[in-house]
Amino acid sequence: MIAKHVPMRSVGKSDYAGLVRYITDAQSKDHRLGHVQVTNCDAYSVRDTITEVLATQYANTRAESDKTYHLIVSFRAGEQPSADTLRAIEERICAGLGYGEHQRVSAVHNDTDNLHVHIAINKIHPTRHTIHEPYYPHRTLAELCTKLENDFGLQRDNHIPNQRGAAARAADMERHAGIESLVGWIKRECLAEIKNATSWAELHQVMRDNGLELRARGNGLVIEADDGTTVKASTLARDLSKPALEARLGGFEAAPERQDAQAKRSYQKGPVRLRINTTELYARYKDAQKGLTAARAEALAEAKRRKDRAVEDAKKKAAAKRTAIKLLTDGRLTKKLLYAQVSASLVADLDAIRKNYDQERAKHYQGFQRQPWADWLKQEATQGNVEALAALRARDAAQGLKGNTIEGQGRPRPGHAPVVDNITKQGTIIYRAGLSAVRDDGDRLQVSREADRDGVQAALRLAMERYGERITVTGSPEFKAQIIRAAADAQLPITFTDPSLERRRLALIEQGTKPAGKRAAAHAGQVPPPQRRHGLRTLGQVEGLRMDGGEVARPTQAPRPAAISEQEQRKAKLRAEAEAKKAKRQGKGRGL
Repeated sequence: MIAKHVPMRSVGKSDYAGLVRYITDAQSKDHRLGHVQVTNCDAYSVRDTITEVLATQYANTRAESDKTYHLIVSFRAGEQPSADTLRAIEERICAGLGYGEHQRVSAVHNDTDNLHVHIAINKIHPTRHTIHEPYYPHRTLAELCTKLENDFGLQRDNHIPNQRGAAARAADMERHAGIESLVGWIKRECLAEIKNATSWAELHQVMRDNGLELRARGNGLVIEADDGTTVKASTLARDLSKPALEARLGGFEAAPERQDAQAKRSYQKGPVRLRINTTELYARYKDAQKGLTAARAEALAEAKRRKDRAVEDAKKKAAAKRTAIKLLTDGRLTKKLLYAQVSASLVADLDAIRKNYDQERAKHYQGFQRQPWADWLKQEATQGNVEALAALRARDAAQGLKGNTIEGQGRPRPGHAPVVDNITKQGTIIYRAGLSAVRDDGDRLQVSREADRDGVQAALRLAMERYGERITVTGSPEFKAQIIRAAADAQLPITFTDPSLERRRLALIEQGTKPAGKRAAAHAGQVPPPQRRHGLRTLGQVEGLRMDGGEVARPTQAPRPAAISEQEQRKAKLRAEAEAKKAKRQGKGRGL
């Protein structure tokens, strides 16, 4: 598991209400939003919780920093901790950061390949109204995650970051947006050549061969690509900082003037290299983004024209009113009052026009917003673009499904088209299966933890239809037992590759096909079957039988004895007659 703080770069963007609305929004997806929990609040609804938290934040008038702490706890692919485990982890992480008594809202999200929890924390204490800022939170979170992984048996993650600062942000951009950064391109293409340079002249030549330029800026060095993209040299490696290079190569020497020699290669802002060719897809993406930009510019221009016309009309209307007042009204004071009313009305009209224009501009910017490469691929895949789906699944970030999974081989049997709930940036399709969800990464299917029998049967049918009738099941024994029972109940034409699972499936099917008639009574002298042995053998074993005088009373609620052999019947008859004679003698003795 990984816990990460998401800072707000601008205090003006610190919006607790907006954050809570985002993390509790299902976004028209059945399986995006999981359990939502409110902690340390008197309110019982999300809306009232927002009001209560904002009131607490307003009570602190001295703090000028961000008053909202956004924390994300993400688990490894395939891990599906229980609700109790998630609550315990959330509570211990918040307490470890010093937010145990603070107001917070947490929400579980299931719309990605990694189950994760968003936690919106109010940094203002609810009673003291003081702000709390954790000290070195990344260290605290790393220690907490390591301990929680051990306590709850979770998969281990590396909590020591390999990259920091700009390098880490560049890696995040490549992973989430899918666009190759200058830092990543240099590390993959020519970092070794740069480090092996033995003089400033050789270093500058390496830079020219790769379409780069090394120059001084301030107290350090920057590397600039042909398209103007720059990066600090120390971001690539610590031994490329200016002090480190000067210690190895001597005092800094600026690069000579650019020559006309053609570079062997150069950085081009484009998608990260995948296992498939995405040249055509990326060209379509660029055309789509240019179209969005052009459409947005046209919409903004039209909105500006409408605003200008409205302003002009409002001014003409006000001018006509003033003219009418001048010609038709007597009295200086009256005219002055009427002119003031016209002026105030004009100001109000202009304010309304500008407000409407600002809202229209915001709407156009939102509607024609440029999309990152990965988001565009996701949108295209959702609309049925097979090439876009393949590109998503070819990304390095796609690691495949783990945990309780189903895999099929053989001849697919296309059937009904399941309803798609969402597609992740790793190309995993999330299907709706009743009250549960089924994930498909192109190789195998994963069934959600809360899946019922209908959901498991839907997953089996989907695996048979998409991949073949020979099914391989991976996961816990409970999940395998659930799969076997679902396959037997639905009479699906499948075969498990695991011989033990297949035998259990056939046994369940055979057991279900036997007629459910009355059990036949055993003939006298025959040995009872194994399931009937060690049962009732004597009348003394029947608790409902009792002797009152010479009469045998049998309660109606007592169970009937099972069929017994003739020999046992004779023995029981003799034993009963002996008991009756004994009781008769005892009765006569008491009468004397």
